Amino acid sequence: MRVTAERIKRAIAFAELLLIAPAALFMGAVFVRNLQPEAREPAHSAQQIVTWCAERRWTLGVFLIALPLLVLAGGSATLLNNWKEDAELRQAARQTLAAVRANLPLLLIAAATLTAAGTLAIVTLHVLSD
Repeated sequence: MRVTAERIKRAIAFAELLLIAPAALFMGAVFVRNLQPEAREPAHSAQQIVTWCAERRWTLGVFLIALPLLVLAGGSATLLNNWKEDAELRQAARQTLAAVRANLPLLLIAAATLTAAGTLAIVTLHVLSD
């Protein structure tokens, strides 16, 4: 029974990744097309993806609303079900929260450092593209 439950979880995870992939691709393309002039790659390819979706109005509704809602509903139901049935999961969550509370200042420093690195990377790419 345990093997079957693990296979079901893996299948759900795989299905959710497939369902959210079009929205992630579109959002990534919107981000990438703004990094540099459209004439240069990968901004040109990203613009083609955005244009393709925009020309087909149904894709925006399906890719950006319907599929993410399906993932949200399915993922929430799966997480809630596992939370109710798995005492180990609840214990691991409690331990994780305790570790976060104990190390909150250090985690905030790490988050600020990663944000600074990301900001500098974006600014550097922008300066290099001009």
